[in-house]
Amino acid sequence: MITATRALRRLNPAYLYLLPSLTLIAVFIAEPIAGSGWMSLHDWTIGEETHRWIGLDNYVELFGDERFRNALTVTWLYTAVVVVGQVGLGFALALWLRRTTWLTKVLRSAFFFPTVASFAVVGVVWKFLLDPQVGLVNGWLGRIGIVGPTWLTDTRLALPTVMAIGIWKGAGFSMIVLLAALQDVPRELIEASTLDGAGRWQQLRAVVLPAVRPALLFTVVIATVTSLQLFDLVYVMTSGGPLFHTESIVAYLYQRGFVEFRMGYASAIAWVLFLMILAVSLLQLRIGGRDDDD
Repeated sequence: MITATRALRRLNPAYLYLLPSLTLIAVFIAEPIAGSGWMSLHDWTIGEETHRWIGLDNYVELFGDERFRNALTVTWLYTAVVVVGQVGLGFALALWLRRTTWLTKVLRSAFFFPTVASFAVVGVVWKFLLDPQVGLVNGWLGRIGIVGPTWLTDTRLALPTVMAIGIWKGAGFSMIVLLAALQDVPRELIEASTLDGAGRWQQLRAVVLPAVRPALLFTVVIATVTSLQLFDLVYVMTSGGPLFHTESIVAYLYQRGFVEFRMGYASAIAWVLFLMILAVSLLQLRIGGRDDDD
């Protein structure tokens, strides 16, 4: 009893302030994660009274599922292109709009505006704009004598179109983060490199990039995590078509879990995606941290 009392006295009061947040995390995040892991080990179908234990059978079936492998390929292709495009375009915009004037303020707001809208809203707007019959994009192309393609139903164009919209949607976020990092680069370093005869490209490589590396790492990690969870955009614009050419992992999870009601199988997909995101994020952070140590 005395030992317990002494332990309570030594307890940092800060933990009491964290208790409400930790409780919410346990109830709404930790418990559902553990529950989905348990479901993934069962033949868990909505509507059935009993759920048979099957161990790792869902995972074994998953990696023999051709449609899942297709969704995996689509997701990784989308992620690779969108992360490079989004961060690269955001960095270019940040360099261009680095000086603060009334014009750059307007342009910053214009480029950042798509970030505020949800993926679902962006998908609805672009689906209308790219409509082959009434869309404004094909209408403008027709005025200059070009027959507009069927952007979202052509197997060759559907995924690149979704990628381009993903880059357009996220570039503003990368721009704002990198712009803040660029404005914190000490002017003394720029001036010293100029006096040493360094050109703009040399300054960019030797001074600017090392200074903004933490911000670049942050934008890459956020863009990667967001891209791997691609769902809203393809659900609204293509529903995974044509012929599953835009079906992402989360879209396939939705199909299995909430259309076919195979919640155990969908939970296995969710756990594979979770482990993918965790592994990629840790790898990116490790590489970025190693560069910082060097």
